Amino acid sequence: MLNIIVSQPGCIVIDMAKKNGKIPGAGLFALLLFVAVLLYFAPQSIPRRFQFGFIRAFGKPLRMCRSFSLFGRSDKSLANAVSRNKYIKLRNHLANSMQWLRQERQNVEKLSGIYNKSAWKGTNFVLADIITVFIDASRSKLIINRGKNDGLSPGQFVLGDYSVIGTISGLDSRTAMVTLVTDPGAKTAVNIAEADVDCIMKGNGSNCARIELVPEKHKIKAGDIVYVRKKPGFLGAPMIVGTVSRCSRDKDNPLLWDIAVAPACDTTRLSNVTVMIMDSDESGPADATEASSGKLSMSRSR
Repeated sequence: MLNIIVSQPGCIVIDMAKKNGKIPGAGLFALLLFVAVLLYFAPQSIPRRFQFGFIRAFGKPLRMCRSFSLFGRSDKSLANAVSRNKYIKLRNHLANSMQWLRQERQNVEKLSGIYNKSAWKGTNFVLADIITVFIDASRSKLIINRGKNDGLSPGQFVLGDYSVIGTISGLDSRTAMVTLVTDPGAKTAVNIAEADVDCIMKGNGSNCARIELVPEKHKIKAGDIVYVRKKPGFLGAPMIVGTVSRCSRDKDNPLLWDIAVAPACDTTRLSNVTVMIMDSDESGPADATEASSGKLSMSRSR
């Protein structure tokens, strides 16, 4: 209801009365609740399309906000920050080189002097920028600006600072979602090199992971390097994923270890990552070993 008051000639004051001007809050709430229920029960692909569409539309502002955030979180001493980053990269590179050297030595021993092809032959590395990151106690994921058009597919490993940080879990034509190894739903087949024991690492949220069900007979200590085991078609050789940060007796079963794993890379400081795309026509190191062994036995039999 409007009250028009003429105070002076040529001057009109409009008084808006509040009677009968209530906002229909109950109706708006019911509408939003209805839309939320529809999205909750809709197939997972539909909300994901909305998410990827929003990220594509606002990708540049999101990247700019992330760049400002990384700049704001930089250490007071730039020299120390750069030194720390270089140390992490060199440590991861050295750990990978030692593991690859160990694998090649085993192959040479099996083949009696016949060398195996390189672990990364037939592997393409796609560089991707990080659009946004979701890391908290309930999830550890990030969105990158590469997708199906760039050859990405679910299950491919994603690297940061020469270490495995996660796998591709969802994608569309131009963007993809990466589930980090610390995500509560992530499970990764790993090997603790110093103890030479294969086990499963589970994400624990909040930038941490755990390894359980390891017998206490294995000598495991803080600082031991944890590798992702090679996976035909996805990973041609073991790669570092983290280090043991704590090893204690399991509370429920003292005969088992409760192992905490710290990632080998600080994902929150990354601005880009690398996706490993293996050529399906290329056989992995294990296949090459078997093929070479078969040729060797055939030549000896002749």
